Amino acid sequence: MVCLGNICRSPMAEGIMRYKIEKLHLDASTNSCGTANYHVGDSPDIRGQQTLFKHGIDISHHRSRQFSIRDFDHFDMIFAMDENNYQDILFLARDQSDEQKVQLIMDMVYPGENIPVPDPYYGSLINFEETYQLLDLACEKIATKLCK
Repeated sequence: MVCLGNICRSPMAEGIMRYKIEKLHLDASTNSCGTANYHVGDSPDIRGQQTLFKHGIDISHHRSRQFSIRDFDHFDMIFAMDENNYQDILFLARDQSDEQKVQLIMDMVYPGENIPVPDPYYGSLINFEETYQLLDLACEKIATKLCK
């Protein structure tokens, strides 16, 4: 799960996905990071924490980290939150195998429509709830795919 700073969208996606993995007893793991290094080591935005906590998910332990080329080796699927982050990840891809792992997360729900997950950082709690709803839909599709 990859966004820009790894304090809003991607840690929310990681938390939602982790919750679904545990609930369904899937043999899978998840992680998140950002394409930029603005917030390395920081906790998730408090509004994201509050939103997920309301839905029974705790992401307070998360600490931001930056995307690394090694992530291509550690993960089978890499989900970008928007086109800019998607392109930033592809720029680091070493080969076609790396590139094939990367997709926009909302393409899981709306294939080929390239719908971004809006960054709620400059918004309010309402925007974080909207982000939660989008990510919950996408993570449900990912979990369904992992079940098969």
